[in-house]
Amino acid sequence: MPQMMPLNWFMLFSLFSMLLILFNVMNFFTSYNKTSSLSTTKKLMKTLVWKW
Repeated sequence: MPQMMPLNWFMLFSLFSMLLILFNVMNFFTSYNKTSSLSTTKKLMKTLVWKW
């Protein structure tokens, strides 16, 4: 049945598109910046020191 071929191509396209979107979303949300709390407190203390 050649009438069904466009539907199969569309299903393949939608499958790969969803996989691409899912892969990008997972990469975006699984990356994190590892900042230590010690360095942030040092920066905070450095900015709070007032020299009049």
